[in-house]
Amino acid sequence: MGRKGSPRPPQAEGGCGAARPSLLWALPEELLLLICSYLDAQALGRLGQVCRRLRAFSGRDLLWRRIARGCLNSGFTQLGADLAAGIPVKERVKVSQNWRHGRCRRATLLKWKRNLMPWMHLDGEYLYLSQAEDIQAYRFRPDSAGLQRRPQAIFSGHQEDVCRFVLASSHIVSGGGDGNIVLSKVHGSFSIKFSAHQQEVNCVDCQGGIIVSGSRDRTAKVWSLSSGRVGHCLHTVQTEDRVWSIAISPLLSSFVTGTACCGHTSPLRIWDLESGQLATCLGTDFHRGAGVLDIVYETPFTLLSCGYDTYIRSWDLRVSTRKCVMEWEEPHDSALYCVRSDGNQMIASGSAYYGVVRLWDKRQSRCLQSFSLSSPTSSPVYCLRFNTTHLYAALASALHALDFTTP
Repeated sequence: MGRKGSPRPPQAEGGCGAARPSLLWALPEELLLLICSYLDAQALGRLGQVCRRLRAFSGRDLLWRRIARGCLNSGFTQLGADLAAGIPVKERVKVSQNWRHGRCRRATLLKWKRNLMPWMHLDGEYLYLSQAEDIQAYRFRPDSAGLQRRPQAIFSGHQEDVCRFVLASSHIVSGGGDGNIVLSKVHGSFSIKFSAHQQEVNCVDCQGGIIVSGSRDRTAKVWSLSSGRVGHCLHTVQTEDRVWSIAISPLLSSFVTGTACCGHTSPLRIWDLESGQLATCLGTDFHRGAGVLDIVYETPFTLLSCGYDTYIRSWDLRVSTRKCVMEWEEPHDSALYCVRSDGNQMIASGSAYYGVVRLWDKRQSRCLQSFSLSSPTSSPVYCLRFNTTHLYAALASALHALDFTTP
C-alpha cells in the first residue's frame, strides 16, 4: 500500500483493480477460452470475482458446459443434448449442488380426499395429473413452483380410473381400468375412445404414430394412429403374464414390456414393432414375483427398469442382453414403483412405503439422498417427474414438490 499522497495505480479496462489484468485481454479470445477451459467450477467462480469484465467472461455457457455435463441434473444428456437451453449453464451448476446435497424446500401442491393411484407428466408450463377417471391439466404459477388452484382443462372419457397416460405431440393417450384407450386432443374437446383389452390397460406408450399398450389380460398390443386407421390393431402379443409397464424404443423399431414375472420367462422382453415377434429377453436371473413396474429409455440402446425386487437396473443393449451393466438396491428392501433419469448421471426413484423418493448418482453404488414425503402415514410414490430445478411426486392422496433452487 503506497504512502499518503502517492499516486494510485492505473485502473485496468473493465473495472479491474490493477494494470496487470489488462495484459490478459491482449490475448486472443480463443486462447483465453482455452486457458479457462482447464479451470474447475471453484476456480472459474474466483476468476469472476476479479473484475466486472472477467465476471462476464467467466460466466459464459461455453466455459461451464464441460463442468455441467459431469454434474447431476444439469440439463445435459449423455449425448450432449441441452434440455434446458433457456437457463444459464452456470446457474444450473449451482443448483446441481443442491440436488447432490439434498438442499431443497418442500411443499404440498394438491390434496384429495380418497386414495388414488395417480400418474403425471410435465410439459412446459403445465403439469398433467390423472385423478380417478379424469386427467387434469394444471398451469404453473409464474412466480413459483406452485400450481394454479383450478385446472386449466379436464380430459374425460374413461368409465374407471386412468391407469397411465402419455403426452404425444398434441394429444394425450390414456389407458384405463375399463379396458379402453382414449386419445384426447390437448387443445380442444376432440377425443377418440376404443376398446383395447378385455381387462384394465395398465400401461401405454406412443411414438411415431404408433400406440403400444399392455394389460392385465396378459397381452400387449400395437395400434395405428394413421389417418383413417386410428384404433386399428396391428399386432397382438401373447405375453403369458400380466403387463405392468411398456416403452417404445427411440429408434421406433421395437418396444419393451415389463411383466409380473409369475411364470418362467424373463419379465423384461423386447418385441419387434413391425412384426410383433419376440426379439430378445433381458436378464436370466429373476425371482418369481419380481415384476417390472416401470421402464425408461435413456438412449436408443440404454434403458432403466425397476419393480418389486427392490432393484434399479441399467441395461445396455450394445453390451449384453443377458446381464445388466449396473444395478442399485433400495436400502430398505422396498418395492420401487417408478424411476426417472436426467439422461446423464442422476436417477430418481419412488418407493412403496412412506412416500420415499431417492436420488442416485450412477457413478456411486449407494443412494445419494432420500426424502420421506408421507410420514407418518404410508403411501407409495406412484409417479415422479423432475426438471433442472424441481421434483414432483404423486402419492395416494397428495402431490408434493421439492424446490432445489433455494438451499
